[in-house]
Amino acid sequence: MKFTFDEWFVVELARTIRDGEVTFHGFASPCAQVAMHLAKRTHAPNMMLIEGAMYAVNPTPAFIPPTGNDAVLKQGAVYSMRFEEFFDAAVRGDIDRMFLSGIQIDRYGNANLTAVGGMPRPKVKIGGGGGGCNVSATVRHLSIWSTNHRTGRCLVSACDFITDVGHRTPAGTRAELGYTGGGPDWMVTELGIFDFHEGRARLRRIFPDVAVEELEAATAFDLEVAADLTEVDPPERSQIEWVRKLDPIGIRRNEFRPQELQRTFGL
Repeated sequence: MKFTFDEWFVVELARTIRDGEVTFHGFASPCAQVAMHLAKRTHAPNMMLIEGAMYAVNPTPAFIPPTGNDAVLKQGAVYSMRFEEFFDAAVRGDIDRMFLSGIQIDRYGNANLTAVGGMPRPKVKIGGGGGGCNVSATVRHLSIWSTNHRTGRCLVSACDFITDVGHRTPAGTRAELGYTGGGPDWMVTELGIFDFHEGRARLRRIFPDVAVEELEAATAFDLEVAADLTEVDPPERSQIEWVRKLDPIGIRRNEFRPQELQRTFGL
């Protein structure tokens, strides 16, 4: 069975979800969106899936549409939360996991979705976090992802602006700042998979077509590598089949640069 890297990437995002977790993704997050529906239909049937912009609980759409604002994402939902209900739940600590990304991510898992070059005169102004900063402070676990690691501009020594909070900021640790959430525990990029050992990103697994030296060159902070570093476990055939069924029009592919879409593997 042949499969492409974008399919494998979604599988790895899904694997960060534990069965029984209450899980949410933010706006414009196709890879995370497909991954959540994949997890729900495979290894995490008891998770509670809250759909991005629609705030629909456990919907069963026939497929994932091109936009997160499509009403089809409410199909089969057992409940539709109000905006304020979700944020109240996050403050209480009732949301177990959220998926976050950023144009810059540092070793502590802080993410920048606001401005490259810093405020008040950035080189590039981005859309912002849409409430992600609040949620990142109180959600129990964060799964971070990036499909731009290879550029060398994403995993940075320090974010120009911190939109979403990791384990430590220049103002202090999460505990010192009074944040109740647990912070990032996994980060998936197109080059490898990281955990956060003592609050800092640590390479745990690497994709088989990537060399450690290549990954290190694309990372601006000192790369910590786990002593038991291994290759990423290949996906199961059923997982790839579910990705294709859930995302037949390939919205996940919109997140990747052309060279990543050329990566193919076999089972």
